[in-house]
Amino acid sequence: MTGASTIAVDDVVLGLWRALSRRDWPAVKTFLSDDCLYADMPVPALSAHGPENIVKRLKMGLEPLAGYENHDGLLVSNGPDAIYEHSETWTFATGERGVLRFVTVHKVVDGKVTVWKDYWDFNSLVAFAPPNHFENLANADTSWVFDATGLV
Repeated sequence: MTGASTIAVDDVVLGLWRALSRRDWPAVKTFLSDDCLYADMPVPALSAHGPENIVKRLKMGLEPLAGYENHDGLLVSNGPDAIYEHSETWTFATGERGVLRFVTVHKVVDGKVTVWKDYWDFNSLVAFAPPNHFENLANADTSWVFDATGLV
């Protein structure tokens, strides 16, 4: 693989996360392939498939936040595969604030993310999120749900 290809993969991954940090939903979609699979690895049965459904999934957790910011970390790529260690600061409207640490695995093909797997500790979110956050998730639109248990 040439250096230019590696740079392109890195650019796609970082571009996606910069768009997500801004919560620029139309821009996020431009980084995702039509058949992109998003799997939140603590619960792969609640995955999403395709840009529209992935953005619905992301909005469910991130749109209600008063503040959201992604913090860059280590990015390692090998051909189309990238591993991105990063963190996110979540700030709730009620004042609770905390940092979630992630390792994300992406596959980038033809300039688009085709696989997005997030690995994180659910208990770290439970430790700082207000209880109504989980109540609101229970009542949210779940039309995006795709069970990727056997695929990841």
